[in-house]
Amino acid sequence: MGGNMIYIQLGLMVLVFYFLMIRPQQKRAKNEKEFESSLKVGDKIVTKSGLHGKIAELAETTVIIETMSGKLKMERSAISMEMSAALAKK
Repeated sequence: MGGNMIYIQLGLMVLVFYFLMIRPQQKRAKNEKEFESSLKVGDKIVTKSGLHGKIAELAETTVIIETMSGKLKMERSAISMEMSAALAKK
């Protein structure tokens, strides 16, 4: 009886770990991938380093951003948020 209780507790700890740590990380990664695939030319964006610009060209894994000082080539994963929708609401 006591041996079974240890396995039940261990199983519950694994479930709690999954729902508190692994599942939210998977959802975050899925949302980020969807965001990266929804980007289009002309979107105003902010990078994770804080650069503001507009998407000039898109490639499979990279993007060319047009800023006030010129054009920059960056990875799609470096884009933090898209500002076109937020600016259109105002």
